Amino acid sequence: MEDSVPDDPIEERRRRIIIGEIEPQSIVVADYDPTWPERFGREEAKIRAALGEAALSVEHIGSTSVPGLAAKPIVDILLVVEDSGEEVSYLPALEGGGYVLRVREPDFDEHRMFRTPEKDVHLHVFSSGSPEIERHLL
Repeated sequence: MEDSVPDDPIEERRRRIIIGEIEPQSIVVADYDPTWPERFGREEAKIRAALGEAALSVEHIGSTSVPGLAAKPIVDILLVVEDSGEEVSYLPALEGGGYVLRVREPDFDEHRMFRTPEKDVHLHVFSSGSPEIERHLL
């Protein structure tokens, strides 16, 4: 009988929080693209149109928000809602706008992460008052 090897705790956590299949990932870093802020602007307008006043704040975060910085070519967006654990208040509207829920982390400030079907935008959702908001904006 072979000894049982416990699962890798990181992989186990990934299996718990990822919605759908775990996809292989490669990291690509691209030169700064001056269209990244424009892409954020289009996504911000789409999010605000879908959610109205439920979108308390929509911010361009991460390396694509820094002019001149090389980055993974994925526009990261921070969306603040009243209570990210209360998905009924925002999930249907975001899915209707084309976003796909990929991550649900109830034990990490009720973090949710959506992405576009093209996988070039990641939308991170946190509740108002979460300390993660400030961390993402620094």
